[in-house]
Amino acid sequence: MSFYDSFIETAPALLVAIPLLVAFMTPIMSKISSSLRKVWNILGILIVSAVMLVLGFEVLSGGGAVSSVYVFGGREGSLFPLAGGNIARISFYVDGMSAFMGLLMTVVAFGSLIYSLSFMKRYTGLDKYYTLLFLMLAANLGMVFTGDLFNLFVWFEISSVAICALTAFRTERGESFEGAIKYLVYSTIAGLVLLFAIGILYGQYGHLNIVYLSKAIGGHSEMLVMDKLVLGILVTVFALKAGSVPMHMATPDAYSEAPAPITAMMVTASQAGLYALFRSVFTLYGANIQITQATVHTAGWVVVILGILAMFVGVTMALVQKDIKRLMAYHAISQTGYMLLGVGVGMAVYNTPEFLEFGRVAMSGGIFHIFNHALYKGLLFLTAGAIIYKAGTRDLNKMGGLGREMWLTAIFFVIGALAISGVPPMNGFSSKLLIYESVFKFNPIIGAIAMLVSLLTLASFVKVFYSAFMGPRNKEMKRGEVPTTMLLGMALLGSVILVFSLLPGLVVRTLVDPAVNALTGIEGTTGTSLTLFTGEGSWNAIVLLGAFAVALVVGLLIRSMGHKGTTPKGEGAKPYLFGNPTEVDGKPLTVTGSNLYWGFTKALSRYYRPTEGAHSGLLNEYIFYLIASMVIVMAVMVFL
Repeated sequence: MSFYDSFIETAPALLVAIPLLVAFMTPIMSKISSSLRKVWNILGILIVSAVMLVLGFEVLSGGGAVSSVYVFGGREGSLFPLAGGNIARISFYVDGMSAFMGLLMTVVAFGSLIYSLSFMKRYTGLDKYYTLLFLMLAANLGMVFTGDLFNLFVWFEISSVAICALTAFRTERGESFEGAIKYLVYSTIAGLVLLFAIGILYGQYGHLNIVYLSKAIGGHSEMLVMDKLVLGILVTVFALKAGSVPMHMATPDAYSEAPAPITAMMVTASQAGLYALFRSVFTLYGANIQITQATVHTAGWVVVILGILAMFVGVTMALVQKDIKRLMAYHAISQTGYMLLGVGVGMAVYNTPEFLEFGRVAMSGGIFHIFNHALYKGLLFLTAGAIIYKAGTRDLNKMGGLGREMWLTAIFFVIGALAISGVPPMNGFSSKLLIYESVFKFNPIIGAIAMLVSLLTLASFVKVFYSAFMGPRNKEMKRGEVPTTMLLGMALLGSVILVFSLLPGLVVRTLVDPAVNALTGIEGTTGTSLTLFTGEGSWNAIVLLGAFAVALVVGLLIRSMGHKGTTPKGEGAKPYLFGNPTEVDGKPLTVTGSNLYWGFTKALSRYYRPTEGAHSGLLNEYIFYLIASMVIVMAVMVFL
């Protein structure tokens, strides 16, 4: 076996071992020198990124089939049987879907670490911070590589512990401890229920390996009640990890309190939950679809409903927030709904003619949106951190005028805001186009809701841009742009977004299609050449940009041929509010961010009163919502 073949075989283990080594050596390096710790952390993330790029290229270039399997304690051929004939080895499997997720996690972690170098400089205890950062990265990669359910539980718990500790990292804020406690309680309940489900499967079949369990579950003439119950548990636990409504109550508190670079990584941690959900349905239960088809379709409808709730509740709650981090936390929940919706439609029509007609396209859109969301949501959280870094406040009503000096941050914010809102030619539009068209075929009403949510998303980020970057400058704010490393972290994610925006078809063909093929076991393609073709229409970002450039040139030519108007001296600098006064007692009259959509929210007061009331902040109520949601989903899986 050549060195390269050996490297590919051991790469899955290295991708977890290296972050763990970096994590546990960081305190030692920190005792020697803070500069040495910084070099050690940068070297660690560079090595992890390089290994993941090589492994990802190897797997994805092969169409997504499993090309790297690592068995801890011996090669696969030397697996030894126990008394019951069961396998006692821990295995890592890397196929197109897990390679897709690994690439996503390392890109975001790289940007977050570079950003942290300046952003976290003002805090003490940075040895603990970077230890937990690499521990979270290792746990996220472990979740998407592991081949058995018990180790999925172990990595789930490690990820949750790291997130809780990092949420409480800013000890000067009591709210940080509150957010960490809520996330800890939610994660503990979810982890215990997950362990209970794994125990049921092990008690029934004597296996923990996902492939063996899949064969055992499909070995009956019909689905067992306990197997349906376990699937209901897995769906709710992993939907909770992803922050889906109504299991989302702890997510806004944790997202809004964690440091900005950690919040960006928490997005990928939530998507590890999505990965586990999709893998559970398709690989664990869907491998023997003739036996499990009805159950998989029911799970698909459950996931679709969870997606609709996440989209709508998330975006409407974001619209009324004045805390910039909390606003973006609710948008993270809303965007999770698109991924659940796209893949849920694929589940609901799996192994039917409709799957080839539109189900696979829906899944491609949902999985493409996973990567897009991690990039632009990570970027937006980093820009929020930059805004708070300079403004000294998270309250949108107390900001203003930052765009005059923070113009690079403003550009990165606009890139992320246009992408998350699905405005062409950004990458968010490409994945949403796939979801819109396929979901519209599945159910027109659901497709219309998805488009409405995008409009509300754009409105919400218009509010943020208006409040933070426009208007008169608050004199108490720090002047100048943020430090260079923070800009570099934002630039990394922004650059990848622009590449994905210009070449969506290339991305779909090289990243998304292999992931969908690996997840479903059904070969197919979604994109061709540089154009993203879908069932009803086609999309080419380069053609749109060319048309926009031509229109801009024509517009400038027409303007140059006209007569320039005249404005009285001094009047051009004053705002215009449709004839209304623009000043009161010599002070400029501005509309605060909270009141920008006052009329809209007032008209929906019957919706907002109970919805905001449900987000009371009381942990006891949140636990009730969580347990009730779990019971309902399990009952649906068992009885429908």
